Amino acid sequence: MIFTACALVAKRYDALMVSGMDYSTFKTAISSSIENALKKDENNSKLRLLLDVFSEITMNLNVSSEDQSEQQRVKSLIAQFIEWVSAISNCLNSDAWRGEDVMGIFFNEFVRYKKKSESGQVFTPEHITDFMYKILEVNKNDRVLDGTCGSGGFLVKAMANMIREAGGPQTEKAISIKREQLYGIEFDREIFALACANMLIHKDGKTNLEQIDCRSVAAGKWISKQGITKVLMNPPYEQKYGCMEIVENVLNNVPAGTLCGFILPDKKLEKTSKTQINRLLNKHRLTKIIKLPEDLFFGVGVTTSIFIFETGVPQNNNEIFCCYVEDDGLETVKNKGRHDVYGKWIAIEQYWVDSIKKLRDDKYKTVQWIKPSEHLSYQTPVKSFEVYHEDFRKVALDYLLFQNEIEAKEFGEKLLLSVLYSSNIRENGDNINISIRKDADYERD
Repeated sequence: MIFTACALVAKRYDALMVSGMDYSTFKTAISSSIENALKKDENNSKLRLLLDVFSEITMNLNVSSEDQSEQQRVKSLIAQFIEWVSAISNCLNSDAWRGEDVMGIFFNEFVRYKKKSESGQVFTPEHITDFMYKILEVNKNDRVLDGTCGSGGFLVKAMANMIREAGGPQTEKAISIKREQLYGIEFDREIFALACANMLIHKDGKTNLEQIDCRSVAAGKWISKQGITKVLMNPPYEQKYGCMEIVENVLNNVPAGTLCGFILPDKKLEKTSKTQINRLLNKHRLTKIIKLPEDLFFGVGVTTSIFIFETGVPQNNNEIFCCYVEDDGLETVKNKGRHDVYGKWIAIEQYWVDSIKKLRDDKYKTVQWIKPSEHLSYQTPVKSFEVYHEDFRKVALDYLLFQNEIEAKEFGEKLLLSVLYSSNIRENGDNINISIRKDADYERD
């Protein structure tokens, strides 16, 4: 991941990458390009970090082999890699780019080959980063924070949308957005390097990123100085990574009246200690809960909702608006995750953005207004209990078998064998007649 990230950054700085390079030449071209960029901008901590992490990479290919065929194989692999990096770089610099999280896409692809990310990262699908941007009504003048930014997905999406609203990347406002309006924190060193690379390949070396623990006092102090107006986050869910401590620290250190959106497991607030929840709701108001599709985080095995808070306003038993986006229109593609293969999401997203803004759901009838003293999650309706005649017959037959000391499983197997292999089966109009032959060798009970 880091090698790919650094290659993309080097390409952004016009590194010389040509077919026929051996591994040593290729790696030197990447590091030299980043070093030259750093000489021109000595205070760019992102470039310095990338160089440090890049220098730690080792190659598991036999690059020092004297075998000519092996050397040619390595050169062929490098040539293919350069071709891919060039193609990706061209896409990122085209007018078609809409804030897709390139490093997040790479990360999600890499982690498919191991059981779980070491630091609890669950990277947010790109269509959901855009959805949250819209339902929190972020605009070009906001100052956006992601306190657990991972590869920078929320920040990249916010940057793309804000710059588009400002009139494009050539405007003065676009420069201001990059330098003064995007803020991120990430504790994991390698993931932080990916976030830095993500910003750099989008020609942004000025976004304010910090490698600190978002639970810490230092993080709180840093956040409080930035004048944040909107928060978009998907913090690590496990307790050992301090999920709710992160949420509380962010809420406590942004200005009053800030709208903060967090993606969390559906029942996360209800499973948090009452002491912490009471402390949190005494200071901040939970205004909306939007339950997301059950299979959103493909392969992770967790169901989630967006929890939207308004800071500095006590809950005071104000009811919470809830709704359920049951289907996002995406389909699971073998070995590739979930994708909008039928182009359904645009219309679905527009419907829900409007519905959440108006606090109603005319189409799916999922809206709930819940009391915080009773629930802190969307309440999935309980399906009505239904009993059929077949249920009564099954219970009666099971009881008869029990009374006659007949093993139900054994009886079922014998009955199946009798019907399939020792019977005459005839079709008579809409009916099928089954009769067991008298001369059957099968022993019948």
